[in-house]
Amino acid sequence: MSFSSFLSCFIVLLFSVVTTSSDVDLLLNRIKPSIQGKSKNLLLNSWNTSVPLCQWRGVKFVYSNGTPLECTDVSSKQWSNLSLSKDPDIHLMSLQLPSANLSGELPPEIGEFSSLQSLYLSVNSLTGSIPLEIGYSSSLSDIDFGNNLLSGSVPGSIWNLCDKLVSIRVHGNLFSGSIPGPGLPNVSCGNLVNFDFGQNNFSGVFPGFLTNFKGIKELDVSSNKLFGVIPNGLVDLKLEKLNLSYNNFSGVLPNFGGLKFGVDSFEGNDVSLCGDPLKKCSEQRGNGGISSGAVAGIVISLMTLIVVLASLLIGYSQRKKKRNFDEEDDEFDDGEEDENGGVGEGKLILFQGGEHLTLDDVLNATGQVMEKTSYGTIYKAKLADGGTIALRLLREGSCKDGSLCLPAIKQLGRIRHESLIPLRAFYQGKRGEKLLIYDYLPNRTLHELLHESRPGKPILNWARRHKIALAIAKGLAHLHSSIETPVTHGNIRSRNVLVDDFFVARLTDFGLYKLMIPAVADEIVASAKTDGYKAPELQKMKNCNSRTDVYAFGILLLEILLGKKPGKTGNRDGFVDLPAVVKVAVLEETTMEVFDVEVLKGIRSPMEDGVVQALKLAMGCCAPVAAVRPSMDEVVKQLEENRPRNRSALYSPAETRSGMDTPF
Repeated sequence: MSFSSFLSCFIVLLFSVVTTSSDVDLLLNRIKPSIQGKSKNLLLNSWNTSVPLCQWRGVKFVYSNGTPLECTDVSSKQWSNLSLSKDPDIHLMSLQLPSANLSGELPPEIGEFSSLQSLYLSVNSLTGSIPLEIGYSSSLSDIDFGNNLLSGSVPGSIWNLCDKLVSIRVHGNLFSGSIPGPGLPNVSCGNLVNFDFGQNNFSGVFPGFLTNFKGIKELDVSSNKLFGVIPNGLVDLKLEKLNLSYNNFSGVLPNFGGLKFGVDSFEGNDVSLCGDPLKKCSEQRGNGGISSGAVAGIVISLMTLIVVLASLLIGYSQRKKKRNFDEEDDEFDDGEEDENGGVGEGKLILFQGGEHLTLDDVLNATGQVMEKTSYGTIYKAKLADGGTIALRLLREGSCKDGSLCLPAIKQLGRIRHESLIPLRAFYQGKRGEKLLIYDYLPNRTLHELLHESRPGKPILNWARRHKIALAIAKGLAHLHSSIETPVTHGNIRSRNVLVDDFFVARLTDFGLYKLMIPAVADEIVASAKTDGYKAPELQKMKNCNSRTDVYAFGILLLEILLGKKPGKTGNRDGFVDLPAVVKVAVLEETTMEVFDVEVLKGIRSPMEDGVVQALKLAMGCCAPVAAVRPSMDEVVKQLEENRPRNRSALYSPAETRSGMDTPF
């Protein structure tokens, strides 16, 4: 055989062997091993040549001529066509794996996809840096790496994508250094609408090149280390959302006009930052300073003031020491005498709203067991005057001793909010027994409303569920940020939410772990894990914080939306991971199917009524990385911004009978 004949045969043989699409090959051999981390990822198991492309999760494909690979019809041949993975005419168009539990790194090959348009990898645990090669992509228009653990600097090569780039989001990572600008002057990036580099460690002055990007509508560089003045050129942009908060910007704010942006867009910067909507800028004298006489006067006045304040402070400190001593001595005075005037059976502390109670009232009340938990028993107790209270008897040996327990009791007794069940009194017996005393509310728990079937059970439509979720969120926000010493709830679950006939919700059991010895407090964590409410990073109750509360609230919000119990069930499957249920539905484009049927009843548009936004919010709360979860104040804000349109659905049957003519 001649050499030319041999070469021809070899080329034919070569092309008969290399039959896998180059993009499919990249996904399997470079992208998948890199982004799934050290352990196998269940979502990426579908990326397999034995599985048809239409069943690969998180990816969409397109033919070379621009025609998308249609995968909407399950009955179509493409849904089961295995040969498509070998078609060199197939190209990757979209890679969407938000909240997919990814933990690896972005490989350089991410820039080799010629038809890739959207790259969504937000809310994962990706590490490393953004590869320089991302700028080699010829079609990439949407990038979202938000809420990961990416670090280093953002490569300037991203501006090679400028002609097509519509949105770039790297919010909530660990990036540092300056925000890179385009290599060439006067680059406009005319299609760029969303620029979000917030919550990182970027430093340097404001990225002035952004004033040339006239198409930007949403700009966020908040929570970084940027400094200097904010350029007036921002006024010329058609901004709809702007967040420059929590940096070190100084000087005078540009005049954005009226009330276009509020204080929250600029708060947390240098105290000298001024201008509408912040404080007014002070007018300096023409010579740029104040007179030496004025300076001398100020100094003399300050010295006099310091002397006076020092004298007052000394007197105040002495009086406070005496008062504190007296308060400590009389801490348990209220109600500690028995009916004979001698030493009583225990000591009672009264708080606002519980002043009418006496020690006799509490000790002589007849109790009926309502609920038992690992750390105590709740009783419905009847008072002699016909009133009713709720008593929580803490399990013997579960609590700290009186002196260690008292500061926490006093703190919990001061908390008042319409969405929280207030502590009215606290009783400590001579043998160490401890009773927490609350108002008795004949309400059902949210768990009962969601999961128990019974005659006459009210319909829980979206408006009612939203009302309940918003009340819970407001109660938690109050605990986290509206009291002098913030309190972590520590035990958020649907069983600890009481709901009345008008769908007003109130939280109970907040902060009780503060009273318990560590071993008993950790039992609550173990229970939260079993019931599906435990944040991934929470191992011991002593480490609980506002972010672990936010995670539990996210699970609770998913429970409200999906109508499913989180955690262990009686089914053979054993455990329901609500975030995983939603992730799978998103990837399979069946999101609307995850909602409880009652949620969607009477809703014309799930988007306009805030249902979809609530689902996204819940998933954000359940982010595996604690730092990227929203605060409860942010949760309240989002729920309020996405209220249901049909408010009439909030009315109870009683309200309807009393004159409301709107259906419920």
